[in-house]
Amino acid sequence: MPNASVRALEHPTCEEIRLEDVLHALSDSMRLKIVRYLSRLPEGEEAVCSAIELAITKSTTTHHFRVLREAGVINQVYRGTAKMNALRRHDLDALFPGLLDAVLGADAAQRERTG
Repeated sequence: MPNASVRALEHPTCEEIRLEDVLHALSDSMRLKIVRYLSRLPEGEEAVCSAIELAITKSTTTHHFRVLREAGVINQVYRGTAKMNALRRHDLDALFPGLLDAVLGADAAQRERTG
């Protein structure tokens, strides 16, 4: 019997992830900040939404996490009352080799350049 404390959220399968959806999800600075944070976690680790400091309202934060999940960039699961988040790096790297590293590298270079 499945763990009753884990509520399932809908995610695209690996085969359903589309490049244009991933690029759209990564085109927003707040969503990129979420991805940057999750990319620094050790493989297999998850983070609660509140661990990532975003200077936006809770409803806007929820929207950004939903866009990332529906694009296939992150995996979200409820554990008790906490919504846990993990980057779907394996799926993204398999579908679009080097894309995530290139985007994160370009983001780091831009943040360094613009201060």
